[in-house]
Amino acid sequence: MSDVLILGGGMVGVSTALALQSAGRDVVLVDRREVGQETSYGNAGVIQNEAVEPYPLPLSLTTLINIAFKRSNDVNYHLTALPAYLRPLWLYFRSSLPARHREISQTYAGLVRRATADHAPLIAAAGAHNLIRRSGLRFVYKTQQALEASAKEAERISREYGIEVTFETASELAIAEPHLNPVLAGAVHWPETWSCADPGDLTRAYAALFISRGGSIVTADAATLCEQDAGWSVTGREGAVTAREAVVALGPWSPVLLKRFGYDIPLLRKRGYHRHFIGGGTLNAPMLLGESATVLSPMQRGLRVLTGAELATIDAPPSPVQLQRSTAAAAELVELGEPVETEPWFGNRPCMPDMLPIAGKAPRHKGLWFHFGHGHQGFTLGPTTAALLAEEMATGSAPVPELSPSRLRYL
Repeated sequence: MSDVLILGGGMVGVSTALALQSAGRDVVLVDRREVGQETSYGNAGVIQNEAVEPYPLPLSLTTLINIAFKRSNDVNYHLTALPAYLRPLWLYFRSSLPARHREISQTYAGLVRRATADHAPLIAAAGAHNLIRRSGLRFVYKTQQALEASAKEAERISREYGIEVTFETASELAIAEPHLNPVLAGAVHWPETWSCADPGDLTRAYAALFISRGGSIVTADAATLCEQDAGWSVTGREGAVTAREAVVALGPWSPVLLKRFGYDIPLLRKRGYHRHFIGGGTLNAPMLLGESATVLSPMQRGLRVLTGAELATIDAPPSPVQLQRSTAAAAELVELGEPVETEPWFGNRPCMPDMLPIAGKAPRHKGLWFHFGHGHQGFTLGPTTAALLAEEMATGSAPVPELSPSRLRYL
């Protein structure tokens, strides 16, 4: 019997396996697929040192009307999905009110500000420096008005949280990114942010590090999880795998599993799309196209175009209307070339309505731990919250109580 089963082979699950292994625990990582194949593969690959305030629900009436009538590319939604999201959206609204959002941001910033430092030793030990860029992240704008509004907000963030930011004119941006067409007013540049040329490959490099240190990975379906007298068990291809404790790190699928154990998790699943293009221009750093809610990220397989959020049921067929708009917006800035994939990729961001991840002890089950709900920042925060969870599992005391699953009763 092992010490701990980790359910989920994404960045959060793999980071948890490494953190517990470093604490001297005998760990088995469990996934139904190869590690790094879901959301940890499909994101923008940005370790967002600047994202110290989580994304609130827009409170502007104009913005909400634009979303309702699907005039904005930030958010799309399926009408059939909205009834199931009424409670999470209401809780999200309450958490997005200014006073509460400021309070949440203080906790969130403490996590994000240590993210690159927590990734750094894993990158070094995994020999993955070739995947990492330290060229920052740019927010770019076509109009001077939008650029000035973003710059004002960036100055506030920089002042309040001590994050370096610089501002680039159109001519300075053209020098920094020579493949861009000259249609932009300028950029807000966050130089401390890191990015990754293949987020799936980095997750797999961390998994290989875990194996090299004596860990094991088992192919099994987390849905087979069951409680036993001595601990927890899943059934794999070669039979039952048991451990004294289990960590649920299944991202957007975590509430589905935990519902069977009596936990009602009000998770928002924000679907996102991407597509790769190759043979065109390239970028030296990822960038957010502010007016079209589009991210362009340079990858090993060309440029990755990524979208904003879509509210859909977890099994709904794709509706890549946002990706079509994002691709058109990206094509105005840089020669994209040809698409690599036949069909666009899509996946789900697991967002808690109070915008904080869950990391801690299950309220009603001995030896069961939660580690999910990182929203847009699972790739960024995986090693950080994994270290916090490992500390709590070792000491019995939560280093950041705001992440505890016990808060679910107050949502």
